[in-house]
Amino acid sequence: MKFAKMQGTGNDFIVVDARDMERDWSKMAKTMCQRHFGVGADGIILLVPSKVADLGMRMFNPDGSEAEACGNGLRCLARYAVEMGLAKIDRELAVETLGGTRQVRAHTSGEEVGMGVPQLKPEEIPVLVEKKLGIILDYPVTVQGQKLLLTCLSLGNPHAVYFPEEAVESFPLFELGPIVQNQAIFPNRVNFEVANVLERKKVRARVWERGAGETLSSGTGACAVAVAAQLHGYVDSHVDVILPGGTLTVDWDGVGEVVLSGPAEMVFWGEWPD
Repeated sequence: MKFAKMQGTGNDFIVVDARDMERDWSKMAKTMCQRHFGVGADGIILLVPSKVADLGMRMFNPDGSEAEACGNGLRCLARYAVEMGLAKIDRELAVETLGGTRQVRAHTSGEEVGMGVPQLKPEEIPVLVEKKLGIILDYPVTVQGQKLLLTCLSLGNPHAVYFPEEAVESFPLFELGPIVQNQAIFPNRVNFEVANVLERKKVRARVWERGAGETLSSGTGACAVAVAAQLHGYVDSHVDVILPGGTLTVDWDGVGEVVLSGPAEMVFWGEWPD
C-alpha cells in the first residue's frame, strides 16, 4: 500500500489515496501510527470519493477512532492533491468531511482552509450543560483539585479552551489532558487547549487531542483558541497561534467562517507491506 508522510507545523499524518481501496482503517491507524513499530503519525488521512465535493477526506486517530474534522489534515490533503495532479495551486478545492464540506486552497507559500462557522450552543458542541447558558464561557470544571474555566465550542469537532495564568509551557497538560478529555459533560470526548494571550494578534498554545494525546500542532485546536480568545475580547480578528510545532494563522470576523492558514509539507513517500 503506497502512502505519503506529511506534516503541517509538526502535526504529522500518513496520507493514503483510498479511492479504490478497502481496509479496516481503524486497525491500520493503530498499527501504522505507532512511532516505534510503525510509520509514526498523529493520524491517517484518507483521500476518498465524494458525491457532493471534489474529494472526500476521512481521518483516523492513533487509537483507531475516527475524527469529524482536522484542519492540518485538510491542509496536508490539499498539498497531497496538488502533488498527485488532482488539484492546482491557487485553485479552490471542495473537500467533504464528517464535519461538513470545507473549501481548501493550496498556495506556493502554504495552504488555506475554510473551517466553517463555529458552533457555540451546548447541544451543537456537544456539552451536557443547561441550554440556557447559551455560549459556554469560563464554565468551571474541577480536575485533580484544580479549577479550570473552560470555553467550549465546535469546529466540526468539540473543543474546550482554558486560559491559565501560568505559562502554557509549565501547565501539566500530559497529566490533566486525558482527564479533561473524558469528563462526563463531553459525550463525544473533547479536544483540550491551553493558551496564553501574548498580545492582540498573538497567542501561545498547547493542544491535547482526543485519540492522539498532546500533538505539536492542531489546526482545529488553533482555530478554537483564536475563537475562544475573541469571544472573551482578548484578541483581534487576525491572530497568529504559536504552537510547539510552528505558527498557524487564524482569521475570524466574529460571525462567519473561520479561515486557517499555514504550511503543509511532504516528508517522504513509502510503501506499507499490506
